Amino acid sequence: MDVGGRPGFDCGNFCSFCYFKGVQRVEPSGCRRCEPHKKGCDYCSREVLEIEPGFKPLDQMVFEVSQKTFHSSPDTIIIKGNGDVSCYPDLLKLVKTVSDGKVPVYLDYTSGKGFTRGNEAEALVDAGVRRISFSIFSTDTELRRKYVNDKHPEAVLANLRTFCESCDVYAMAVLVPGVNDGPALEKTARDLVEMGAKGLMLMAFANNREQGLIFGNAPIMPATTPHTVEDLRRMTNEISEKYEMRVIGTPLWDPHTKAPFALAYHKQELKRLPAIERSATIITSRVAYPMLSSIFRELGDEVNVVAVKKEIGSLITLEDFADLDLKDVKERVIIPGMVLAHDKEIRRALRRDGKSRLVFRGPDNLTVESERSIYLTPRQVLDRELEAFTGLIEEINDLGIQTSELAMGPKRS
Repeated sequence: MDVGGRPGFDCGNFCSFCYFKGVQRVEPSGCRRCEPHKKGCDYCSREVLEIEPGFKPLDQMVFEVSQKTFHSSPDTIIIKGNGDVSCYPDLLKLVKTVSDGKVPVYLDYTSGKGFTRGNEAEALVDAGVRRISFSIFSTDTELRRKYVNDKHPEAVLANLRTFCESCDVYAMAVLVPGVNDGPALEKTARDLVEMGAKGLMLMAFANNREQGLIFGNAPIMPATTPHTVEDLRRMTNEISEKYEMRVIGTPLWDPHTKAPFALAYHKQELKRLPAIERSATIITSRVAYPMLSSIFRELGDEVNVVAVKKEIGSLITLEDFADLDLKDVKERVIIPGMVLAHDKEIRRALRRDGKSRLVFRGPDNLTVESERSIYLTPRQVLDRELEAFTGLIEEINDLGIQTSELAMGPKRS
């Protein structure tokens, strides 16, 4: 259930490193939900920017839950929002109402900035909260005060401790170089283990367009050069080896499950996939490319993988396709399902060298993002990837180039 809210307004003000800080109202990018001959829909015009009028009233939230649970009782109820759920003015009432002391409640994201007293977590736990994703940044109160815009860091950390003692707490820290990495990160990890947190997600700080700032808001912190994905992987391994809790780096690496693209590290599992019968090119992001290309090399030479410069597949835009070198792109192309561009414009960008390519969107998710894999076992991650890759291969076998077409050579428009 989504309580709504607006980044920067319903979260106690922007954090210094916030992805949505400085977002401009840009023209709709187009997406898979757009009509074939019309660029722009509610998703790529509003929802992807997380534009909301504010928090939803309590009565509306209770009604939405009653509609969804009318015929059956849910195992869990997840409360999330575009703002910060700790800032939702009726959070305790909402948890009491939807849980009724029976159904466990998960708070999907909070930085805790809505907590102003050190004892608020107790009532929420009593009301039914059982799991929380907590954006901690650092357990250093001054760093939280300066970079998170936390007005009450001591109260927030007191509530975090209470949650850790009674709930499954998975902390998150966007790593800003020279600020909350190094010794500050070590302190945060030690404190979280001592409190009893279940895990820590180390998150890459995005500061340029290639890292995903596609709404005219780059850079967020002009003088800061973010860590590379290799840096993030190294820090993730170091903290994971030192401290007794699950530690992952997102979007890159989960040392426990090997997500994303765990199949690249469990090649024996590839025998469970269907055979590839036709040929195609897969276009992917820069971060996904090494693992995805490794998997398809094991499966044969029918499919090749090429990468754009964007790090995240779902944030690929038309500009990325326009900049892509087409020399290795075949006449059948599979792109990530959620890329933010209109199909008609994508086809035009991928035909600019004269080849008449057919372009198809693949699955929305081929793997489990590491920030979700932290809740899963290695077997669960592999099973989800096998299901997704099976769907992708079936799409390639339906839509790819037949061997007879390859022998005839490429056709030109």
